[in-house]
Amino acid sequence: MAQPGERGTRVSRRGVLGWILGGGLAAFLAGVFYPVARYILPPKQSEPKVASVVVGKVGDFPPNGWKIFRFGNKPGIILRTPDGDLRAFTAVCTHLGCTVQYREDFQHIWCACHNGHYDLHGKNISGPPPRPLTPFRVTVTDEGKIVVSHIPEEEA
Repeated sequence: MAQPGERGTRVSRRGVLGWILGGGLAAFLAGVFYPVARYILPPKQSEPKVASVVVGKVGDFPPNGWKIFRFGNKPGIILRTPDGDLRAFTAVCTHLGCTVQYREDFQHIWCACHNGHYDLHGKNISGPPPRPLTPFRVTVTDEGKIVVSHIPEEEA
């Protein structure tokens, strides 16, 4: 056996066994906690890049008619005003993210979660919503299809 302070000291069997058991315990804990951490902190998913969507035909929307549609990962709302204009907005309330709907009796957009109200231009008019709804561009094709798309920021 080597003397203390000399180079090349030998490791005891107990020391090797401690390293093996410690490494096994570390591997076990990593195997338990890694899936838990991945479950608690899911990976961020990017929103699909959607430029525009076809939501229907002009004949599908009588005055005061409306529809919820998917625009990427989020809902949108398209409505036909009593005057016959087509308007589209994001259907996510700016207060807490609930889905809004059109109320024919009020003739404006309404959030049922906390009684938020938006006018037909998407502007918040009462209730807790702090900001207006994000508008979309509505285009009618020659075939009568309604296409909804983002409004570029320089035009908004």
